[in-house]
Amino acid sequence: MSTVTRTRLTAEERQEQLIEAAVRAFGENGYAGTTTDQVARLAGVSQPYVIRLFRTKQELFLAAVQHAGDRIEAKWREAAGREATLESLGGAYKELLEQPGLMNTLLHGFAASADPAVGEPVRTCFGRLYDVVRELTGADDEEARDFFAFGMLLTCLGSMRVIGPGAVPPPAWAVGMLGTFKNL
Repeated sequence: MSTVTRTRLTAEERQEQLIEAAVRAFGENGYAGTTTDQVARLAGVSQPYVIRLFRTKQELFLAAVQHAGDRIEAKWREAAGREATLESLGGAYKELLEQPGLMNTLLHGFAASADPAVGEPVRTCFGRLYDVVRELTGADDEEARDFFAFGMLLTCLGSMRVIGPGAVPPPAWAVGMLGTFKNL
C-alpha cells in the first residue's frame, strides 16, 4: 500500500491557481456567461472558497483582467531585455496569442467597460500597457497607436479563430487584411 503525499498550496499559490482558472473560464464564456462555480470546478476548490477570496464574481473578473495585463507587460519586458523594439514586443505578443483565454479575457474586459466598476480598472490596465510600450521602445504616439491597432486586430482575429490555436482556414478578407503577416 502506497501513501500519496499531497503538498498544500500556500494562500498565494491557491489565489494564483484561481486566477488562472478564471482567465480560462472568462476567456471561454465571457463575464456574463461564467459563474464562480465554474471557476471553482476548474481550480478544484469549492465555490464558497472562491467567494471567500474574491468576494464577488466582478472582483474575480477584474483580477483575471489584471492578470492578463500583467502577463502581457512581463512578456514585453522580457522581450525588451533582448531587443527593445516594437518588432520584438510584437513577436512576444504573437506568442501570447497562443493563449486564447488570456486575450479573450481582455476582450471581455473591454466589452464590459461600460460598467464603471469594470471600465476604470480596464482603462487603467490598457493605459499602463500603452505607457510600457512607449517606455521600452521609445515609440512616439503614432507608432504606439499603430502598434496597438495592429495588436487589437490580431487579438480579434485570434478570438474569431482566424489565426492562432484552433484556427479555421482564413477567409479571403483575412488573408487580404493581414497581407505579409500570413505566417500568423
